Amino acid sequence: MKRACVIGWPVEHSRSPLIHRYWLKQYGIDGAYEKEAVRPEELAQFLGSLEERGYAGCNVTLPHKEAALQAASIADEAARAIGAANTLWLDDSGRLNAGNTDAYGFITNLNAAAPGWNDEGRPVMVLGAGGAARAIVHGLLAEGAAHIMLANRTRGRADALAAAFGPPVTAVDWQQRGSALAGCGLLVNATSLGMTGKDPLDLDLAELPPKAVVADIVYAPLETELLAAARARGNRTVDGLGMLLHQAVPGFARWFGVRPEVSPGLRDHIAASLGEG
Repeated sequence: MKRACVIGWPVEHSRSPLIHRYWLKQYGIDGAYEKEAVRPEELAQFLGSLEERGYAGCNVTLPHKEAALQAASIADEAARAIGAANTLWLDDSGRLNAGNTDAYGFITNLNAAAPGWNDEGRPVMVLGAGGAARAIVHGLLAEGAAHIMLANRTRGRADALAAAFGPPVTAVDWQQRGSALAGCGLLVNATSLGMTGKDPLDLDLAELPPKAVVADIVYAPLETELLAAARARGNRTVDGLGMLLHQAVPGFARWFGVRPEVSPGLRDHIAASLGEG
């Protein structure tokens, strides 16, 4: 039996088991996917004993993503550029490999839900400067975005992230986030603002062009206040659930040998677990 898991501290909130167990059942694979609560001080020992524990690899959630990258023998280009790993696997030689599929998940979902989002080459506004924002900026640049603006509540973090990527990425003051939307073709909320239990995202969309796409990585609630406001004024919207589902595809393929499909049935299954639909 092939086995994989998700590791984090805490780990109970993870939706990964629901996704991977759905696919295991759908494709009739003799496999298992578990949750493993791993303390930060136990991470190195746990990763060093993956094979001994019977795991082909694992997903990595907070707070282990940066340390997981450091623990790996080999890392893919995305993990190196983003500075964090969310997917680990053992190769045929038993070496620990690290990947980051967040950029892949975001871009694949964006292209599927809002095809042509970059046809006019307009600027992109990304809200946030944490790990998710870093992954999204990496993905957008790889996809051909010519100019990305970053707005973060702490300006210094936006400056640092912009500097890490170079001239195509610039930082703007959080107070200017609304006016900076003029001329944008894509707005991305890469913060936790608007998530259930978190502070709301206060953003005036008045300057955003009607043709612009609005994406939110938050998936609880599935339709955030940002997406509802954007939809009401006619903008195309992309919710965060698709990113969550698509980022899981490469790991499943690595561990279980089948490249799974992000189907409407899977989406409905996970949305139901969120109390949606």
